[in-house]
Amino acid sequence: METKKNPKSNLENYSKLFVQLGLVLALFVTYVVIEKKTFDRQFGDLGIAVMNADLEEEIPITERIEPEIPKAPPPPAPEKIEVVEDEKEVEETIIETTETDETEAVEVEEIEEVEEEEEVVEDVPFTIIEQAPIFPGCRGDKEELKKCFSKKVQKHYSRKFNSDLPNELGLSPGKKRLYMQFLIDVDGNITEIKARAPHPRLQKEVIRVLKLLPKMKPGQQRGRKVPVRYSFRVRLDVE
Repeated sequence: METKKNPKSNLENYSKLFVQLGLVLALFVTYVVIEKKTFDRQFGDLGIAVMNADLEEEIPITERIEPEIPKAPPPPAPEKIEVVEDEKEVEETIIETTETDETEAVEVEEIEEVEEEEEVVEDVPFTIIEQAPIFPGCRGDKEELKKCFSKKVQKHYSRKFNSDLPNELGLSPGKKRLYMQFLIDVDGNITEIKARAPHPRLQKEVIRVLKLLPKMKPGQQRGRKVPVRYSFRVRLDVE
């Protein structure tokens, strides 16, 4: 026969109760520990320490000495004032007037006339002139007038120059250069013609051609007529 346990003796049925009792006991112990009063430990009488003795220092009393300000010298004594009696005559300064009467003759120094020297106006290069000389028949603005001037001069040279002359002179074949320069004066006339060529006859021919240029309208710089110097070069092909 199997022995059966009494249900009341089975401890597993009281496990919840044991847990609750353990929790209550733990809370009670914690409460007693927190509420326990503690007292500071007392020591014997060691005496009273005086801390102020070292903090007190003797500070010497100083006295501020003001610098001495030098005294200003006394003002100089006033000059002796001379008292003039009423009976004594005092010389008065008479100021003469500068006004003249119409009837009085006024002496005028001779005025010397000085001849004014004529201002020498230097010529201006064609490349930097403000308003270039105008070749007859040219129109437009300043830049267009400059271009037209150069074209007209070169066209005039091509028409008037004797193109057969270089071959007649027996020059060596090849490219030759002619340099020429002239001045347009303040009246528009062509002056100071200069030329440089590989042969004297070519040089004379260039000068002859430039003398045939028409009269121009003179150039201007800052609103004044000025001489303008123009130069150019031509290339010749000699066969």
